[in-house]
Amino acid sequence: MNLPNNRTISLAMAAACAGLMAIAILYFQHHLKLEPCYLCITQRVFVITVGVIFLLSGVHNPAPTGQKIYAALAALAAIGGGFFSVKQLWLQNLPEDKVPACGPPVDYLFDAFSASEAVSMLLRGDGNCAEVQWQLLGISMPGWVLLSFIGLAGAALFQLLRK
Repeated sequence: MNLPNNRTISLAMAAACAGLMAIAILYFQHHLKLEPCYLCITQRVFVITVGVIFLLSGVHNPAPTGQKIYAALAALAAIGGGFFSVKQLWLQNLPEDKVPACGPPVDYLFDAFSASEAVSMLLRGDGNCAEVQWQLLGISMPGWVLLSFIGLAGAALFQLLRK
């Protein structure tokens, strides 16, 4: 059985990340008018990061050592994004009295605080992140994003470990 080469897999995963971002922005944000919370934005940054790493890998098409470096970076970024998906799922499953207070909009964060403080607040999440705005088959959006990160990490690990 012939498996796709690293370049094909990298470009397919980059296209998958572009598709995830298109769905997030065009469908959820613009069509359904769902505003992304802090952790949603953080997860989007990780999807974009994974996509850029896969795109660079596909375009560069390096020797095996370079391919393994790209694969390791993509796997680490996907695992990092998965951490924030899990964090949001945890917030969504907290009892109401344990949910943190809601914070200001993201635009305000970057206007009122330094970049490092704003990023720190984005990474912590807030009460808005605990709200379940959308579900499919009983799984909320961060659950689906987590599944996407697992798939992306799996593809990266496949490339990292293949002979």
